[in-house]
Amino acid sequence: MNRTIATYLQSQVVEEEVELTLVELCHACDAQQEQITVWVLEGLLEPSGEQPQDWRFGGAELSRARLALRLTRDLEINPPGVALALDLLDEIAELKAQLKRRSA
Repeated sequence: MNRTIATYLQSQVVEEEVELTLVELCHACDAQQEQITVWVLEGLLEPSGEQPQDWRFGGAELSRARLALRLTRDLEINPPGVALALDLLDEIAELKAQLKRRSA
């Protein structure tokens, strides 16, 4: 007697062209506005717009904010440490991409 078990996964695709306000970003990643503001000042996030009320964040910023939040909450890393960790992760991703291009 063969049984098949089906598993359904649900995911959300965030397009690069998406633009979120500061409030929308806070809701999307469950962070406080003050925390997002600190991350912008640390260079972790780079919104378009000059003032917080004008800031617009793309899909890449949303992913980055979610990762920053996990590092902050789970590992209790401070904002400068999160900025360093994300920079290193970006560098690793770039090096992997270079290796992949060279081996292709």
